[in-house]
Amino acid sequence: MIKEDKNEGARPRYVGVRRRKWGRWVSEIREPGKKTRIWLGSFDTPEMAAVAYDVSAWYLRGADARINFPELVESLPKPASAEADDIRQAAQLAAMQLGGVEQLGDADGGSGGGAVPARVKLSPSDIQAINEAPLDSPKMWMELGGPSGVGESVSYGEFEMEEWDETETYSIWD
Repeated sequence: MIKEDKNEGARPRYVGVRRRKWGRWVSEIREPGKKTRIWLGSFDTPEMAAVAYDVSAWYLRGADARINFPELVESLPKPASAEADDIRQAAQLAAMQLGGVEQLGDADGGSGGGAVPARVKLSPSDIQAINEAPLDSPKMWMELGGPSGVGESVSYGEFEMEEWDETETYSIWD
């Protein structure tokens, strides 16, 4: 359902979408029978935010939902469950799909939607494998750091301290 926004001139206004002061479009939806809202995300275009709202509204309210793009509702991703994270993930996926279609449709090859962060669920064994990885493990970095330097002598190789005092220096500011 598109409303005409008085402040924006010909720019359509979508249900469940608002514009931030800095130009990004955001979408959220109220959970049925509750006072809480599900944050759906921040998007580059109002259409991306509107399709994100459509995914969640269709899932939560069914045929009674006020939808921005009724012709797309059957082809949009469906949330895996009624959990806020699953609804948000499906909404963001739909927005990315719409953003990709718009980006491919641009004749000038303009920039489309930004990347949406994904939540990755790791098992305890995955976490252990990451911590034990040879190149990026916290243990490896601690070993590379070595002792804190207390009680160690510092070697300057072939040079003695007097030789360093005799070297010419040039200021980059003069």
